[in-house]
Amino acid sequence: MMSSGNRPLEDGPQASAWIRDHLAGVGSPPFSFQCDGRPSRDLLPGWRVTAGETPRHGGADGRDGAVSRRLSYFHPDVGLEVSCRAVEYPDRGIVEWTLSFRNRGAGIGPVLSEIRALDVTLAPGAQASVRLHHHTGSPCTAYDYEPHVTPLPPGADIALATSGGRSSNRTLPYFNLELPGGGLIAAIGWPGQWAAGFTRGASGDLRMSAGMEETHFRLLPGEEVRQPRIVLQFWRGDRAAAHNAFRRWMLECNLLPGARPAGPLLTPCSSHQFGEMVQADEASQRLFIDRHLALGLTPDYWWMDAGWYPCRGAWTNTGTWEVDPARFPRGLRAVSDHAHARGVRTILWFEPERVAPGTWLAEHRPEWLLGPAGGNRLLTLGDPRARRWLTDHVSGLLDAQGIDLYRHDFNMDPLALWRAHDAPDRRGITEIGHVTGLLAYFDGLRRRRPGLLIDNCASGGRRNDVDTLRRAVPLLRSDHIFEPTAQQCHTYGLSFWVPYHGTGTRDVDPYHFRSTMCSGVIPCWDVRRPDLDYGLLRRLIGEWREIAPCFAGDYHPLTPYARTEDAWVAWQFDLPDAGRGVVQAFRRPESPESRLRLRLRGLAPQARYAVRDLDAGTEEVRTGAQWEEEGLEIVRDARPAAAVFVYRRLAGG
Repeated sequence: MMSSGNRPLEDGPQASAWIRDHLAGVGSPPFSFQCDGRPSRDLLPGWRVTAGETPRHGGADGRDGAVSRRLSYFHPDVGLEVSCRAVEYPDRGIVEWTLSFRNRGAGIGPVLSEIRALDVTLAPGAQASVRLHHHTGSPCTAYDYEPHVTPLPPGADIALATSGGRSSNRTLPYFNLELPGGGLIAAIGWPGQWAAGFTRGASGDLRMSAGMEETHFRLLPGEEVRQPRIVLQFWRGDRAAAHNAFRRWMLECNLLPGARPAGPLLTPCSSHQFGEMVQADEASQRLFIDRHLALGLTPDYWWMDAGWYPCRGAWTNTGTWEVDPARFPRGLRAVSDHAHARGVRTILWFEPERVAPGTWLAEHRPEWLLGPAGGNRLLTLGDPRARRWLTDHVSGLLDAQGIDLYRHDFNMDPLALWRAHDAPDRRGITEIGHVTGLLAYFDGLRRRRPGLLIDNCASGGRRNDVDTLRRAVPLLRSDHIFEPTAQQCHTYGLSFWVPYHGTGTRDVDPYHFRSTMCSGVIPCWDVRRPDLDYGLLRRLIGEWREIAPCFAGDYHPLTPYARTEDAWVAWQFDLPDAGRGVVQAFRRPESPESRLRLRLRGLAPQARYAVRDLDAGTEEVRTGAQWEEEGLEIVRDARPAAAVFVYRRLAGG
């Protein structure tokens, strides 16, 4: 039933019924494939099936009450075992699963092709209105994460995919199918090349499928491979509430279980003053740390980005993962110790998958690399030797240099190299090896250093799938940074799905800084300059620290998404259990309207809330019902303008 404050209604009973039909071994499984050209729907009814479940209890990963399930099919004549490992979250209406194939025979297995880790058919009826909500990925534009709504009438056939082999390069791997009275959210966990299809027949039935874009391979004896993780959430009632149910699952069950950030992070860097870090040295890093502290800008981490290694004058020359002794003769440990003594932790950038010519890996381990010599090559993490070396080397370097947060970047598209390396009867195997190797690498680092935080960057936000975000957070959500309208658009779109993300800030004015407020803020101010208004910066940072915890709460867009400079755009983040939240509204530079009225969302109708304007300092008290029905009026005569209102539930409300 609906909880107080209009929090979302997760459809646990529908999810449980669906699981009994599809994951208990009695009905059709929620996946499909072809085996030597024959569809699995014709084969699996004749295979031996086993199914079981195990309740989970306790633990610090937010999964109390979850149920683990396993469904497997095996035929001794074929020698192939197909396993589906699932986790049900009964109180959330969510189930996730991972499909895998294992060759238990003595010889090379049959050809597996057209594998869809998700393949289900819904029956909304021919007259039912169905709409697909989906989002642009992060191709580094002002409109990264733009939301889209595509109608799916009978006869519709919509294909979506990422590009280049990075999971959110073109399209975010998150979808919401809106059906009459409710719907179904689907998410894909695969930091590689995925594809999804939404096909509606003339009768109105809707087929939804997703998986690797290309599979056509035979397995070697004993070989086992996994496929993309699938997450489904069943919901009824309000679509926006369903998104918030998904955000809570992401935050409580998926986002870095057991090692999530303690809170919002202020992580300044000096990259823009030193050509990334190509010209930086120990003295400059110590200077910037000291200046931030002396000015009262209170960093949580000091961020050391690309270029700290011997890179021959260009940060893009990656592949020699040692500290440059010429610029850091005492290592980065001297910087980390300096920061730690002052209560500041450190972040260090790596890009281990891309290997430039002339670097240590290119010269000493060419057998681990994909691609022609002479250009950027790919360190194939599907090679256990390469992955073991990388895990040992990076873990040792983090320990030796006193690094607290590992930043993982990836600035190339690997798909063409993966496919060029595949044999004709092994198409998809190189990608599977690399993807599973990458996830194993992250897991290996975190086993070596329990609680290690990992920042996930792939040219900004090009790997924001659920499996990557189970291990890392995107502190830089897009490489398109600083411009205020773009930052507003990025926050508006990504917040539907990801409850923790960050971006950079540079200009010293409230409109710019407030446009970049999110869970992680990366200041790029040159604190050597005496002309900056440091009093204003301290005030803005204080505002951010006050409101930033709310960014992990429920998200309510209060205006339509807008690209143009003549619009207002606004949203609300609400912490219903804490009885507090924030409203942010932006009058863009060409907006002709000086007034905006916003109906607040998610408040308990009878409770009383005090809403305070951070600029005017004025406060007004109304009930939750009044704030929703009468709205919050915002007046800003200046263009552009950014308004921030904080609210709290009053005692007894």
